[in-house]
Amino acid sequence: MPARTRFALGTLAALLLAAPAALAQVSDDVVKIGVLTDMNGPASTPTGQGSVTAAQMAVDDFGGKVLGKPITVIVGDHQLKPDIGAGIARRWYDVEQVDLIVDVPVSAVGLAVQNIANDKKKLLITHSTGATDFHGKFCSPYSMQWVFDTHALAVGTAQEVVKRGGDSWFFITDDYAFGHSLEKDASAMVTKLGGKVLGAVRPPFATPDLSSFVLQAQASKAKIIGIAAGPPNNINEIKTGGEFGVFKGGQQMAALLALITDIHSLGLPAAQGLLLTTSFYWDMDDKTREWSKRYFAKMNRMPTMWQAGVYSSVMYYLNAIKDAGTDEPLKVAAKMREKPIEDFFARNGKLREDGLMVHDLMLVQVKTPDESKYPWDYYKILAKISGEEAFGPPDPACSLGKK
Repeated sequence: MPARTRFALGTLAALLLAAPAALAQVSDDVVKIGVLTDMNGPASTPTGQGSVTAAQMAVDDFGGKVLGKPITVIVGDHQLKPDIGAGIARRWYDVEQVDLIVDVPVSAVGLAVQNIANDKKKLLITHSTGATDFHGKFCSPYSMQWVFDTHALAVGTAQEVVKRGGDSWFFITDDYAFGHSLEKDASAMVTKLGGKVLGAVRPPFATPDLSSFVLQAQASKAKIIGIAAGPPNNINEIKTGGEFGVFKGGQQMAALLALITDIHSLGLPAAQGLLLTTSFYWDMDDKTREWSKRYFAKMNRMPTMWQAGVYSSVMYYLNAIKDAGTDEPLKVAAKMREKPIEDFFARNGKLREDGLMVHDLMLVQVKTPDESKYPWDYYKILAKISGEEAFGPPDPACSLGKK
């Protein structure tokens, strides 16, 4: 082969090899992920540093670079205040060139940050924000809800519990929008399946003494006492119920939101028999155990579904950048919707056009102390709940994906 021909072929090969790098585009030559969370308040144990650790684990496992550019993780504490959360998000997107914000516990903060993400045309993935409005009337092409929503937890729990004979309910409901939403969705499912709702009491948020509310629920003789509440009321209600002999008396409590760190805090003697729905359990199978044990080595506790979901979404986000050849938000989001989501966290997962990641859930029951054989061995898995059953169809209030 003539030297000139060899030179031309070599030049062509070099150009072809260089083409993907030339086409790859990363804004500011760095992919920056901001974990916006509660670092010291009541949500800090199920989110907080654990969510930061999960995000960093994903970055490290990915290799620390994407498209040849470094990936960095930064942290912000919104203190559970919507104005502080929105302010941090605005500064991150505008000044610090953050490409993606993750975590964001409590719905009021999540919705405030979603407004900023939509305005700035930057990506947001929430893990500990449960409001269905997030993917309903406020849905945005720039935001995703990865782990749960209030509808899935309420409907999933009510449906499976009624199927098992729990056909009479009494609710202890947090007296604000979050609690009301849980009660409404669960009540609708109970009555749809032929069960009865015998009543409800509605303590204010962070009520110091819940004794009278638990006694009313106990006196109702309902088979199931539905805990339509978040921290701190839900934990105190479960603890008080145990002290008053609710479980020993033949009634069961069903928590419409409870996390494994809550069970750890309560202890099995107080929490035993509790029913709840979760997106993730560390001891479900070999894949969940392998990742969770690596997480435990860093945090000295097992991950919540929110923390495991942070890792899952960050890994899918980084792979989408790699596949898209750019970190341009809408192109990355489109790539994330193309493939099924199947990893240690999600089973039969799919990111819908409305931003909701639909995946299978589990109904579990907290073990008795005698049933638990090793640390954090807390749950018996009673049923798998398909994502379609739990999350339901897209909300008509969301215009995304409509033809």
